[in-house]
Amino acid sequence: MAERQFPGFILRTLVVKEGSRFTTLISSHPEGRGFPSYFAVCENRSFRDEGVAAEAVEKALGLVLGVEEDGTPVFAEGETGFDDDRPGESAETTHDAD
Repeated sequence: MAERQFPGFILRTLVVKEGSRFTTLISSHPEGRGFPSYFAVCENRSFRDEGVAAEAVEKALGLVLGVEEDGTPVFAEGETGFDDDRPGESAETTHDAD
């Protein structure tokens, strides 16, 4: 999985199998002492394929702008990480991740 360093934290991607689907997470690990926090990403999707889930969470990690004091990843306002959620997209051009 992928990781990125920010001041005071290391963010790592994680894909977890839940039944027949995969959920994507970003874990935030404080540098030095402390326990990681876990943040669900791509929550409006569930994935049947682990590889597709891994690609989605790595893309989401690339969209992180920074980290708050508590390690929470910061994204641009309204960012979903999915191209089919862009304003102006019609329903005919959207694609389901499963």
